[in-house]
Order: sequence, then structure tokens, then C-alpha cells
Amino acid sequence: MQVAKKIAAITPSATLAVAAQTKAMKAQGQTVSDLSIGQPDFATPAFIDAAAKAAIDANQASFYLPATGLPALKKAIATHLAARGGATYDPDQIVVTTGAKFALYSLFSVLLEPGDEVLVPIPAWVSYIEQIKLAGGRPVLVPSTTTFKVTPAQLEAQRGPATKAVIINSPQNPTGAVYSRAELEAIGDWAVAHGVLLIADDIYRDLIYHGVAFTSLTELTPAIFANTVLISGVSKSYAMTGWRIGFAAGPRSLIQAMATFIGHTTGNATAVAQYAALAAYTGDDRTVFQMRDAFEKRLDLVWPRLGQLPGFHLEEKPQGAFYLFPRAIEAAQMTGSSTVDDFAAALLAKTGVAVVPGRAFGMPDHLRISYAASEATLMAALDRMQAFIEKYR
Repeated sequence: MQVAKKIAAITPSATLAVAAQTKAMKAQGQTVSDLSIGQPDFATPAFIDAAAKAAIDANQASFYLPATGLPALKKAIATHLAARGGATYDPDQIVVTTGAKFALYSLFSVLLEPGDEVLVPIPAWVSYIEQIKLAGGRPVLVPSTTTFKVTPAQLEAQRGPATKAVIINSPQNPTGAVYSRAELEAIGDWAVAHGVLLIADDIYRDLIYHGVAFTSLTELTPAIFANTVLISGVSKSYAMTGWRIGFAAGPRSLIQAMATFIGHTTGNATAVAQYAALAAYTGDDRTVFQMRDAFEKRLDLVWPRLGQLPGFHLEEKPQGAFYLFPRAIEAAQMTGSSTVDDFAAALLAKTGVAVVPGRAFGMPDHLRISYAASEATLMAALDRMQAFIEKYR
């Protein structure tokens, strides 16, 4: 039976495809260093696990919850956001979703009419483009500067009559770039002036290094705040990728529309996971900062070592998230591959090191390398990468 055209036109997730391949290789007994997947390698903090177990024991996790989320959790998210950056939301401006990924898709689904355009700065997380297409919109790719960030002038060059929104991801996947307050104010003012909705993907906001200040679009002027939908969740900050809890916060009209959409798609996010997220947002944040410090140490360890690999070229050192995004086309060509895609495939097949080709993020000459792995794993992987390049160059 033929599938719908809209599905046939969608590209599978490159990151999940590489992750699935590495799992298959491990199941066969092969040694694999997985630097592909975007998830912390830490276990969920014990106090969060304990809260989930307590919810089960108290029979709180057995029944439906409101489709928009556990009321106590929405209140906790609002309190957490206000404490972190000053953004003030009422709980009815928040909807809890099955992961931040579904928060984005729900937003696109209620926002976009057929042919509406969303500006997507490149490089970009792999699912933005495909979700926009699934929702009936058209992604418009906006080339970035050498620092992997976009300016109002670059956005304006791509804006058209059908432009509905722009996505700003900071810290950014796949580069770790962080927008400054001044950069965000300029983009926010431009968006307000032209009636373009701002979508702030702040999922990595707690993973900021070396004293860099984080600013969210939601923390700027009242006009920018009113024109922004915030997307975030517990996956990265609290090492809870498997729990699948995200949220959206924004104008009531959009949040109410998302609530209707969610009510007819997933219904409430898993109850026990919401009680776990409630513990995360109301508990001790020391584990968040401990993980951040560990990632910072790994960045400082891996960054100079990666720059020594033949054929690898690095731009600015990342300020957040847990990714490196080197230009690797020269390394590919010197080892007999015509593309970085082929280079990544050969690297995995011959050395067991898994990375993600930059094509998935809109920049085919680059590689995304996750340093959400132990120091020993990272250094061993870099040693194998260097040996591979030297052997086949």
C-alpha cells in the first residue's frame, strides 16, 4: 500500500539512524564509541527516580491527567522559569508535552497554514525542517555567519509575504553557539517589527560554559516576550531523555490551540514521568550544575585534541550544549572519501566511532561530534579517528 505523499517526502532522522546502527553493532559484540546521540550519559538523579517510584506507590500514576499537563507541574515550570531568568507565565500559558520535540510539532501544527514559511537558521537540528514540512509549512533555510549565528539582516534577506515564524536555538544544536543578549534583542526587535513569531528553543539553556551569560528571548522587552513561544524540557538539564517530558510556554491563544491538538493526539504525557519532572523542577539543582561542570571539563579536553586531527578545521569554541561541529571535508578527501557522509560511514565501519554527518544539519562539509561520553571514551575515539586518517591518507 502506498503511504501518504507528505510522509514519503520526509527524511528519516539522521541522528536516530546512526544511534540505531551503533546499537546493532554493539548487540553483535562490536566495540563502538558512540559520539552521535544527543543525550547526557549520566543517569537521572536519584531523587527524581525516587519521586517517580513514590508516585507509583501512591497510585498517582495509574490514571489520565489533564491533556495539558499536571497542574502542579505547570505551576512548578512557571516558578522555575521566573527564578532562572525572570520570564513570568501563568500556568494556563504552559502546556506539558511528550518531549520537547512534540511541543515543537504541536506548535507547527496549530500555527502553519499550507505554504506558510518558517525561517530556519543553518546549521539546524535535524527535526525542525521535517516537522515544518509535516505540518504543511515550508522551511526557508537561512545561512549563518562564521560563528553559526544569524543576524537580522540575514533573516530579512529571506523574509517574504508567507513568513510566519523564525526558530532561534541557543545554545545551539549542533554547534554549541550561544546568542548574546544584544544579538537576541536585535533579532527580537526585527521579528516584532515584521510580525514574525519567535520560537525560542532553549532546551540546552543550563549547559553553558566558562561564565558565559545565558539570555532567553523570553527575558527581553515585553513586546518580544509577547511575540515568543518558548520550547524546553527536562531531557538535557536533568538527564531525562527517556522520560519524554517537554513543554511550551507562550501566548494563550497558541497554547490553547496546542492543548486542543494534544487532546486529540497524545493526550497527557505519561503520568509517572510528569511526577518525575515535578521533582526535577522543585528539587535541588546541584546535580544540574555538576553535570554542566563535567561537560565543561570534557569540552576543554576534547577541543584542542580535535583541532590536531589532520583535515579537521574548527571555528569558534562552543559556549554551550555538548557538541562539536568541525569542518571535515578535507579529512574525508585525504582518506579517499568524496563526501563527509562517506567519511563518517567508513569511520564507523573501520574504527567503531559513530558521528553524525553535517548534511543532516544543513552543512554537508561538517561533522557533529557529541562529547556527552566519558573522558576515556572520548580520548579513545579521537585516537582511533587519528589512526584512521593517518592509515588511509
